[in-house]
Amino acid sequence: MPTDTSYHGGLAAFFAGSGQGHPTNAYIDRPAMLALVGDIAGQDVLDVGCGPGYYAATFADRGATVTALDGSAELLQVAKRTAGERGTFLHHDLEQPLPLPDASFDLAVMALVYHHVHARQQLLAELRRVLRPGGRLLVSTTHPMSEQRWLGGSYYEGGRVEAPVGGPGNGFSINFERMTAERFVNEMLDGGFVLERLLEPRPAPEFRDVDAAKFEVLDVKPTVLTVALRRPR
Repeated sequence: MPTDTSYHGGLAAFFAGSGQGHPTNAYIDRPAMLALVGDIAGQDVLDVGCGPGYYAATFADRGATVTALDGSAELLQVAKRTAGERGTFLHHDLEQPLPLPDASFDLAVMALVYHHVHARQQLLAELRRVLRPGGRLLVSTTHPMSEQRWLGGSYYEGGRVEAPVGGPGNGFSINFERMTAERFVNEMLDGGFVLERLLEPRPAPEFRDVDAAKFEVLDVKPTVLTVALRRPR
C-alpha cells in the first residue's frame, strides 16, 4: 500500500494557515491557474486535492458547480468553510479510483498535488474517464529547477523524497516524486491528454508591493510548472 501523502494533523493545520498567503500559492500558482480556468459559469468543475479550498471557493464564485476531493479530513473541513459549503466535498484517497461517474465534468484542476501521488498513471486514467470529451485538465507542480535549488542532487535522477517544509525545528515534511519537466509532461501525454499550453509562471506584479525583495528573487527563478491539457473528443 503506498504511503499516505495527504496532509494530516499539525501539517494540515500548518498548510491551512500558510496556504492563503504563501508567495508560491497566492502569487504564482493561483494567478496562473485561474487565468487558464477562464469563464466556467454553468460548468461542472472537479477540484482534485482541494486542500483548504481556495480554488473551490473561486470556482463557486465564478458560477461553476463544484466537486472537491481531498485525502485529508482536516483540510476538507477547512475547504467546506472556505467555500461556504458551496459544492460537494468528498474525503477520498487519490491513490484509489475516483468515486465519480463517467464523463461528468467539463474541467478538472489539480494544483500542486500531482507530484505527491504514487498511482499517477491510474489517476490520469481516472481523470480522463470522468472528464467529458473535449474537457480540460489543468495541472501545476513544483518546477523541477526549484526542487534542484531546494534539494540538490541530480536533476535527472528523480525518485521519491521526504523534504522538510515550514522552517527548521517544526518537524514537518512532505513526500513527493521528483521528476524532470520532460517526464512530467510526457506522463500527461501518455495518460491520453493533448497538451495545449505550458507555463512557467512568474509572480503576479502585485506581489512586489507585498515583499519587494522576495519578488525580485522569485521573478528570476522558476517556482511552478503549469500545463493546460484537453481530453480528446
